[in-house]
Amino acid sequence: MKRTLAVVSAGLRLPSSTRLLADRLADAARHELEQLGAQVDVGIIEVRDHAHDLVNHSLVGYPSPELGSVFETVARADGLIAVTPTFTASYSWLFKAFFDNLDDTALVDKPVLIAATGGTGRHSLILEHALRPMFSYLRAATVSTGVFAGPEDWGGGDPTQGSLASRIARAARELAGEVDRRDAPAVDDPYDDPTPFDRMLRGD
Repeated sequence: MKRTLAVVSAGLRLPSSTRLLADRLADAARHELEQLGAQVDVGIIEVRDHAHDLVNHSLVGYPSPELGSVFETVARADGLIAVTPTFTASYSWLFKAFFDNLDDTALVDKPVLIAATGGTGRHSLILEHALRPMFSYLRAATVSTGVFAGPEDWGGGDPTQGSLASRIARAARELAGEVDRRDAPAVDDPYDDPTPFDRMLRGD
């Protein structure tokens, strides 16, 4: 079976530790799904590339074609990996703007792996205090293991329990398991059943 993963990375700079973590999570999740017999396509979304379109969408109420395509990628994905840098103990404004503008049904029952980066390990509480409540509100199926990476996590690649590598592997297994047991998401096309023009004129 073919499966798709959408990876939303909200780092403000390139390269960034946020994108590095997103790539490692995507590689691990792809590996786990392939072990379950799936063919996997991964779509990486750098939110910073769509910052101006997100602001415009917030103001005028509809997305540009490029942003609309990105939203469709997320809606049609079998699973989502969402990674944000930490600012003032919470997600970045860019990360929040992306999910504020996404259709509020796009993540219903979709397996989501949450992750964050930050300048100190004290920011790891962002996973439970900010990210998990937001995705719970969006009715996503957030996996149990969230992944936080601070400066101390990037030096060693220690394979022991509790290391970044082991947390990534555990979270990826959980995401792959949730994706594997679900059918592909059904996304409604608003153009499949348009309202006839004469009915719109009558106000039906």
